[in-house]
Amino acid sequence: MEYLDFELPIKELEEQLDKCMIIGEESDVDVSETCKQIEKKLDETRKEIYKNLTPWQRVQLSRHPNRPYTLDYIRAICGDTFLELHGDRNVKDDKAMIGGLGKIGDQSYMFIGQQKGYNTKTRQYRNFGMANPEGYRKALRLMKSAEKFGIPVVCLIDTPGAYPGIEAEERGQGEAIARNILEMTRLEVPIIVAIIGEGASGGALGIGVGDKVLMLENTWYSVISPESCSSILWRSWEYKERAAEALKLTASDMKKLKLIDEIVKEPAGGAHTNREKTFEILKNKIASHYEELQKLSPKELVKQRMEKYANMGVFNG
Repeated sequence: MEYLDFELPIKELEEQLDKCMIIGEESDVDVSETCKQIEKKLDETRKEIYKNLTPWQRVQLSRHPNRPYTLDYIRAICGDTFLELHGDRNVKDDKAMIGGLGKIGDQSYMFIGQQKGYNTKTRQYRNFGMANPEGYRKALRLMKSAEKFGIPVVCLIDTPGAYPGIEAEERGQGEAIARNILEMTRLEVPIIVAIIGEGASGGALGIGVGDKVLMLENTWYSVISPESCSSILWRSWEYKERAAEALKLTASDMKKLKLIDEIVKEPAGGAHTNREKTFEILKNKIASHYEELQKLSPKELVKQRMEKYANMGVFNG
């Protein structure tokens, strides 16, 4: 397990607990009382740290190297039923954007999401989770297929942004994202969106329009990353913590501003500390929201979705 700078007190206590247990095993000394005290202290420290996280610390947690990615969620939620589909039928298959059919119980869903890599090789292969235009066009092709067969769509967002390279612009990055936003507003099947890591800029919005938008507790959703915001405003990355505070990018900020529908609780310490529990929580959320949305007719779905987004940003002075 890797630890972030603010998690170091937890690391120290966990190491103490391990040593205490080893001493107990290797000698005849009864250390159960000492171990209990360390466990109690560890529990208190954990609660104290995660109760008072700053926006920047939540950004750090969303990028934790041990945090589960899109494919981890899909494989855990769907098991062997997941069938990945490839290509945009135009340019190529974008490895940063994945999608396919999978089941929760007896219900089929079209899963779409950005996929990051676990090491240098897979990060390059997945382009660091930054999709090209063909990635967004693949996502739209899959959504349209889902609509044709009456299958609900689940989008899992985890991206530092759409790929900003020259070749992406040449192939119409802005148009591809804008097209997805337009088509998603009028898709005649339920769309459930979950931000599972980073939700940055148009890269996230390209698959982010939904009837229900959920955010895991330690994720962020914003027009720009704190580092980029800091470099624009202060010509330096040093002010990223101030930028994170000002951007109002945490799940609780987004809920307060009525830009998302629900905050999904994570296990203490973040999704990576208890992956199975996180997968189970999200699986249940997707199933319960779909149960609610399937009662609406396609016409009602689209009308409600349009109204939801039209009301965002309305200010009564």
